[in-house]
Order: sequence, then structure tokens, then C-alpha cells
Amino acid sequence: MAKSEKAAAAKSSGAKGAASEEAALNKSKFFIIGAVALAAIVGGIVYWRTSSDATTVTRGEKKDVDVALLMTPGPLEDIALGKADAPITIVEYASMTCSHCANFHTRVLPELEKKYIDTGQARLILREFPLDGLAVAAFMLARCAGPDRYYPMVDALFETQKTWSVPGGDGKEKLLVIAKQAGFSKEKFDQCLADKELFDKIVETRKIAHEKFGVESTPSFFVNGTRLKGEHELKDFEAVMAGGTAPAEGEASPAGDVPSGAEETGGQ
Repeated sequence: MAKSEKAAAAKSSGAKGAASEEAALNKSKFFIIGAVALAAIVGGIVYWRTSSDATTVTRGEKKDVDVALLMTPGPLEDIALGKADAPITIVEYASMTCSHCANFHTRVLPELEKKYIDTGQARLILREFPLDGLAVAAFMLARCAGPDRYYPMVDALFETQKTWSVPGGDGKEKLLVIAKQAGFSKEKFDQCLADKELFDKIVETRKIAHEKFGVESTPSFFVNGTRLKGEHELKDFEAVMAGGTAPAEGEASPAGDVPSGAEETGGQ
């Protein structure tokens, strides 16, 4: 073989070797990302089960909260639906796997938007209160979609909740399907769920709500600091916004979603 032919063969062999090493590195990288994401999801479940034992919040402490404390910046930036100068601020704590939360977002929120949010009378801030690891993953995807796409992603996840909120490992794969429809690539999906900092901030948001504001079930609402009771229907919001009195907590129906192993608290 001529010297030039040997050099070309060596160059080709080197290029193939480099490509092979790069492919192996990428495969290893995404394997690590997937493992971290899985650990984060499992960690969400473990967090709830352990934190509920560590807190001293009881039903007797379920009072209205100080607005200034409620609106103190938390680990995550609040993303509001509505005008910043609206006189009424509704803060919602929800879980993406909560069926009552899905009911509110698909049935009641559109009425609130049309009558109060779109007209500048009220604004809504959704905060994360995941009840399980899959809910953590769903919230992470909504945050990774970006501020402008946060509520559209939340809407899509609540509208399709029955298709992806399933037990076992299938939930994450079904979330990927929804994420791809929202413009996520598989790489962006894996990177998002591997974001440990984002995961920790969502967990901390839930912890603050539980320990400072007595949130124990979802959905939970505060209207200018007043804890909303009742059935979380439009009339309940209107009663509080008008300065009236919503039904007593014991009359709330249906009850909000609570994590397994926790005491049933009913609607907030």
C-alpha cells in the first residue's frame, strides 16, 4: 500500500474512532440525565411522606394569612395570569396530578378569566404544591417551557391529565408525549427533569406553603390573603371578592386532593 493510501486509511480509522467515542459519551450523558430525573421524581414522593411527619401544622391553624407574607418572593418567580395592577390577587396552590385542580383549571378558571381576570379586576398566581413525584416532573416541564408558555403548558397538562397521570413508570413516558406536542425535544425533556436546582425550588415552594400557610390539600386558594372555603366554584370566589362570607370549611365539597398517608382535610 502506498504511503498516501496508508495515511488516508489511518485518518479514516481515527475519524471513526472519534465518532464512536463521541456517540458513547452522548449515550452515557443521557443515561446519567435519565437516572437523575428518575431520582428526582422518586425523591418527590419520599419528600412528601417524610415532611408531613416533620411539620406541626394542624387544622386548628387554618386561618387567613398576611398578604405581605403571602406575596413575599419565594424560591421560584411568580408567574401571574392577568394584570399586575389588578386590585385582587388570587394565589392558588395546586398539584398537577390533582383531579380537583384539573376540574378547576378546565371548568372554573375560564369563567374567572372571562369575568374578572381579563377585565383587570383580578389576577391569578399558580404556585407548585406537588402531591407526588409525577406532579413534580409535570411542574418542572411547565417551568422549562418558559414564562410565556407556562400557563399554556399547565392548561395542556390539566386537560390531558387522565392520559399521563398513571401509576408506575408509564407516567414519565406519557409526559414525554405531551411535552413533544408542546415543542420539547427528547433532549430538552431529559435536561429539564435533570435540573436539580429547579426540583429543589419546587420542593421548597411546597414546604413554605405547608409550614407558613397551613396548606395541606389541593387546590388551596387565598384571595387577597383570605383563605377560600366552599366548593371552589365561581360563586365562592365572588363571595370573597365582594367581601361576603363563603361557606364554612365543614361545608366544602368536594374535598381537595391530599397525598396518600396524610389526613383527609377537605377543601381549603
